[in-house]
Amino acid sequence: MPLQERVVVITGAAGGLGQAVTRSCLLAGARVVAAHRGGLDRNAFSAQLGVAAERLQLVAADLTDEAAAEALAQAALQAQGGLDGWLNLAGGYAGGAPATEVTLADFEAMFALNARTAFLGSRAALRAMQPRRRGSIVNVSSLGALRGTAGHAGYAASKAAVIRLTETLAAEAAPFGIRVNVILPGMIDTPANRAALPDADRSTWVAPDAVADALVFLLSDAARGINGASLPVGG
Repeated sequence: MPLQERVVVITGAAGGLGQAVTRSCLLAGARVVAAHRGGLDRNAFSAQLGVAAERLQLVAADLTDEAAAEALAQAALQAQGGLDGWLNLAGGYAGGAPATEVTLADFEAMFALNARTAFLGSRAALRAMQPRRRGSIVNVSSLGALRGTAGHAGYAASKAAVIRLTETLAAEAAPFGIRVNVILPGMIDTPANRAALPDADRSTWVAPDAVADALVFLLSDAARGINGASLPVGG
């Protein structure tokens, strides 16, 4: 299995994408530290995923909080004895209004959910991985970050920031043997997105399992020569 006994932290693990990624990492042999906003039961979550719970650790953490991100990395180190991979899935979407109608609070909220969580999670992961001089971090941006479209000022800008952040971290982490990459999914076929867009054409939407496969690949040794890359997935 490509992640056999690797310790992997997954933020946003309870979401529609997070559940698929957590399942794929466990099936790939990883020991998963799944970060969530609270209220999850380990056995119930494992049953929901359809996988055994013995290699699953749940940690309640708000990844917009600096101390919580650092505590998550320490929890993984203390409970699992190391840290090999970190997936920054925590994030959010809001859009539809033109910039003239977007409040500063709403604009900044997109950066808090998307860019801030990626920065704090990646920084905590790097600090934990550098002494061992190995590891892989993967951020999640969006195909929508490649070109701004009407109604997406905060979302597109914050997701574009994640790409540039990833490239910077990749350059800084390379001397320590740590890789940092980012995936750019199209619209992901999650229950939340279906509910929000009930009349949308889903023929180009990407399945969560396809995104999960890309993330597992980037964590694995098969991607050992890939660093600082932006990988489109679907769309």
